Amino acid sequence: MDEKLRRILPTVQKPARYTGGEYNEIQKDLKDIRVRVAFCFPDTYEIGMSNLGMRILYGVMNQMDGVWCERVFAPWGDMEEAMRAKDLPLWALESQSPVKDFDMIAFTIGYEMSYSNILNMLDLAGVPPRSCERSGLKNIVFAGGVCAFNPEPLAEFIDFFSLGEGEEITPQIISVYDRAKAEDWTKDRFLRQVAQIPGIYVPSFYRHEYNDDGTLKAIVPLEGAPERVTKRIVEDLDRAYWPTKMIVPSTQIVHDRANLELFRGCIRGCRFCQAGFSCRPVRRKSAEVLCRQAVECLEDSGNNEITLSSLSTSDYRELKELTDRLIPYCEANRINLSVPSLRADNFSRELMEKLQTVRKSGLTFAPEAGTQRLRDVINKNLTEEEILTTCANAFSGGWDHVKLYFMLGLPTETDEDVLGIADLVYKVIRTWKEHAVNKKRGLRVHVATAYFVPKPHTPFQWEKQIEPEEYLRRCRLLKDHFYSRSIEYNYHAPDLSRLEAVMARGDRRLCPVIQAAVRNGARLDGWDEYFRCDLWQDAFRECGVDMDFYTTRGYGEEEILPWDTIDVGVSKRFLRLERKRAYEGKITPDCRQGCAGCGADKLLKEVGCDDQSPI
Repeated sequence: MDEKLRRILPTVQKPARYTGGEYNEIQKDLKDIRVRVAFCFPDTYEIGMSNLGMRILYGVMNQMDGVWCERVFAPWGDMEEAMRAKDLPLWALESQSPVKDFDMIAFTIGYEMSYSNILNMLDLAGVPPRSCERSGLKNIVFAGGVCAFNPEPLAEFIDFFSLGEGEEITPQIISVYDRAKAEDWTKDRFLRQVAQIPGIYVPSFYRHEYNDDGTLKAIVPLEGAPERVTKRIVEDLDRAYWPTKMIVPSTQIVHDRANLELFRGCIRGCRFCQAGFSCRPVRRKSAEVLCRQAVECLEDSGNNEITLSSLSTSDYRELKELTDRLIPYCEANRINLSVPSLRADNFSRELMEKLQTVRKSGLTFAPEAGTQRLRDVINKNLTEEEILTTCANAFSGGWDHVKLYFMLGLPTETDEDVLGIADLVYKVIRTWKEHAVNKKRGLRVHVATAYFVPKPHTPFQWEKQIEPEEYLRRCRLLKDHFYSRSIEYNYHAPDLSRLEAVMARGDRRLCPVIQAAVRNGARLDGWDEYFRCDLWQDAFRECGVDMDFYTTRGYGEEEILPWDTIDVGVSKRFLRLERKRAYEGKITPDCRQGCAGCGADKLLKEVGCDDQSPI
């Protein structure tokens, strides 16, 4: 360990974030290594170590001969201050080597508000932030994750983007780099070659031209680059790599438990949900494979909790079979088995009774909208009757704590829809009074509202975001109609969600804005302790960029969108149709009831979505 680091650690919070040395950490001998990858998560250790995708790709890369992938996380503010004061560059946990010594620097990006962390981490590492400032093959910077589906706000910083699921594409990327390094290629030759891999997007191979009104005029492919780049998926999850030997953290993390991924994709089609569209098509694991992986992971890690996770876990068809297999093992070994991401329309009291034999935790549902009209607009496919019937079943089974999540600012929303949230909450309270088996403990209803953020590759990608002042007015309107002491109401501040909307639908003109904000001190923007809206406002003014252009302006359906180069499988025609159906208040049935023709089946080489028998 570096002597500077040794002296700093006793002075900072949670020093175990920075030391490495955890159980199942992968160590290799440098003399056997040809390619070193610094795998960076642009947030703190406790967030990054909870990220399932990072755990998977860490194992995938380290399975490769001659490759060593090491983890890097963003330091907390106290550590960053000490690092800068002592001139200590950012390092990787496994070897404690500076990040600037690595061949490749990979980022996984799942949240737009981590963009400032990417630039700050490069700066802490002593690596030039802009791609054009990094010559040669040293410190090739690439990125993946859901935010890569609109890569343009980071186009000047990232050498190339890996689109979609990384289990198969990542080894292909590293193999090309391995050859490039051995044969002493130029950086340009390497980028040309890696761009031939399906699913790779190289921003410098595309020129963006603008109209006088600021909208995109054209996206021109250069260097023989394809007009569109299609994401990669893993078809057979049963045979895909799964890390049963996961690193056991040395300090508490956000999701301090084992995770079991049941399936990828979602059958529901909620029109606001980026993950629901960009992660299609649905592919599932078998209960047999899941059960084996769960036992192997638990026995190796010693975890006393395992979570069954996916976008909508209770839609997994073999859930009963899987839990019937796992519950006896979990009970015998005193392991808690949890099933989040439940829907009110298929909640099983029988299942929850089995899972929570000792203590009944709270139930969490996301109706998203307070009225049936607006739930139909967003294609939630959830009725008030289903919500209240679910609550009645839960209350009669002893539950007394419910969390309900909603959004404000959804397309076509009116004050009547806002007040519909209050009306629904009071119906939940009445249901508890009618069905609760133990009224002495009382009822707690936690209500939270979020500021709607339009996202790329969804039917609402063209929508306006309401003004922050209007969002706050709707929050106050709702709050004024909550009279019961059983209700706890929280709403998100608008500044962060407004900036998230800018980054989500932004273009390349945001690159200098991000760099200016970081230079002015922006970092850890996803944390209330560090987010400073004034730094970002100053950066937008300094660069002459109008935030409203990306938020309250909205986008035209025929307008060229910054992310039009990226193909996630779902066609633009289908998104337009879904938007039209939203304004008509028409729902689109889920994938089990029939294929809606979104186009994602083209990503499957062997069978179509109908033949997959989705989850």
